[in-house]
Amino acid sequence: MRLPPTNDPAADHSSCVFCGIFASGDARWVAEEADALAFLPHADPLAPGHTLVGPRTHCTGILDADREALMATMDLVQRVDRAMTSALAAPGIVVLNASGPHSGQSVPHLHFHVVPCWPDDDATYWPSDRSAHVIDGPIHRMLADALEASR
Repeated sequence: MRLPPTNDPAADHSSCVFCGIFASGDARWVAEEADALAFLPHADPLAPGHTLVGPRTHCTGILDADREALMATMDLVQRVDRAMTSALAAPGIVVLNASGPHSGQSVPHLHFHVVPCWPDDDATYWPSDRSAHVIDGPIHRMLADALEASR
């Protein structure tokens, strides 16, 4: 029996692409676990073995994910990384995520792209653009204060 894509039975996530995949089972599964799932994208993989990993519970990004969903997802990301290293002989792995408005997130369900890399790839998955946004003040102190306030 397939587990529901959300812990909230009253929620309607029928428009969420990933929740639809999780509910239908229509995927090339790498792992189906109680709290997190991993599958190969249907189109445009960045590399052989490119895997999407996300929580079974619906959340749009890192900011609204509960701790349990995030921990289960990151645990599975790490294990997929290890599987790519051993099964695909990938000496490098890139983990990509975009969360929230203006981040480039295309599917509003928290997920990570786990992409294996080899020396002959000639591919770079690191952003080449730099933000032009200006922050007034000591950024390290602002972040440290916000972290302290969130305890």
